[in-house]
Formats: sequence, structure tokens, C-alpha cells
Amino acid sequence: MSDCIFCKIAEKEIPGNIAYEDDKILAFHDLDPQGPVHVLIIPKKHIASLDDVAEEDQELLGYILTKVKDIAKDLGLVNGYRLVVNCGADGFQTVKHLHFHLIGGLKMGWPPFTNK
Repeated sequence: MSDCIFCKIAEKEIPGNIAYEDDKILAFHDLDPQGPVHVLIIPKKHIASLDDVAEEDQELLGYILTKVKDIAKDLGLVNGYRLVVNCGADGFQTVKHLHFHLIGGLKMGWPPFTNK
């Protein structure tokens, strides 16, 4: 998608601090980290949100989930991490490209936010 910032990062049209890349996915450091480690994992295929996942995307999403542990390990997250997906305006999805927030490097609590 030509106006998607994450697609532009995946296509190397704009720079990103890349943590992991292969032919299907890209992981890059978040510009506004919410922890000592905070990367975004995206499919290179443009999918706007979880609401737009099609049956044909099952293998790709499964692939992403199997790579999370490897990316976390490579980033030194040995005591755990949090994986977050925001969906839609109320879910605080600010970029309309499916992405997974991999956050770690600190002990997290619950609930993760307060409702303001």
C-alpha cells in the first residue's frame, strides 16, 4: 500500500532500526518504546488489521507467532515478554497495518493500562 508507513519501512523507502527480517516479516524498534525492548513485528504483506485477516493469511500469521520466540531470544528477553496487538480506533491502533508489539526487558504488571 503506497501510503502505509510500515510498508515503506518494509520496502526500505524510509529507514527503520531493523531487529529481524526475512522474506515474510520484518521486526523493527518502536520509535516510542514502552519498555527497554519494544519492537514491532509486521507481515510484509499489507493487512490493515486483525479485522482484515483472511483465511489465506492463516499460514502467515502462524509463521509470525512461531518467530516471536526467536526474535525475543535474539533481543535478550530471557525472563519473558508481552506480545500486544491493537485493533481499530478503540483498541488504539494508530497505524493501519497489522503489527505485533513485542515488549520486554522489565517486569510487567496487570492491568497494563488505566482506562481514562
